[in-house]
Amino acid sequence: MSGVPLARALAAEALGTALLVAAVIGSGIMGERLAGGNDAVALLANTGATAAALYVLITLFAPLSGAHFNPVVTVVLWARGDVAARTVVPYAAAQVAGAVAGAVTANAMFALPLVAAAATARSGAALWLSEIVATSLLVLVILGLSKARPAAVPAGVALTIAAAYWFTASTSFANPAVTLARSLSDTFAGIDPRHVPAFVVAQAVGGALALGAANLLFGRARAAAAALPRVP
Repeated sequence: MSGVPLARALAAEALGTALLVAAVIGSGIMGERLAGGNDAVALLANTGATAAALYVLITLFAPLSGAHFNPVVTVVLWARGDVAARTVVPYAAAQVAGAVAGAVTANAMFALPLVAAAATARSGAALWLSEIVATSLLVLVILGLSKARPAAVPAGVALTIAAAYWFTASTSFANPAVTLARSLSDTFAGIDPRHVPAFVVAQAVGGALALGAANLLFGRARAAAAALPRVP
């Protein structure tokens, strides 16, 4: 696959992450408003919109940037040799900037303050374990499918997140950039900013565990070329 200019890849990462966060937060707001106080219905709506957005965004942006949308994914792919070291920090910066922009956009679409610190408490060992499990599963799915069935990555990621919304106590944030952005929206999908650091640490642990498991299960070979474009 021909090389993609780094600037174009970064733009894809920023825009893709922004749209993902807008979908997560926006669908949470809409779901809560329409669910009449039924949190299960609100979460179901949030799940469906997030999974749908993930599938579309990964399919759309993968040819440009690999569609990481997640600093943990970028770091793990660097550790596997799939992305150059010099792209890791720019990718992470683009993802965080895009995530913040997505949160602001979602708030604006529902006539809420553009930035409002979330008050939803998400803390405790059970939730931290949930983030380790959710992140490790997500990264393992990406690494395994990228090598064996690259075309299945969008569906695999979307279905993994949809399932983890329901089988983890944390509802599967599994992404440091998205976690930070969700702390800026005092809505259904929010997280108290004070609880963000512990989530990020748990996500990093999950990524490391997934890297070890992938090396054991799939070997240390690079992912299939079709799954990840070469960024100069």
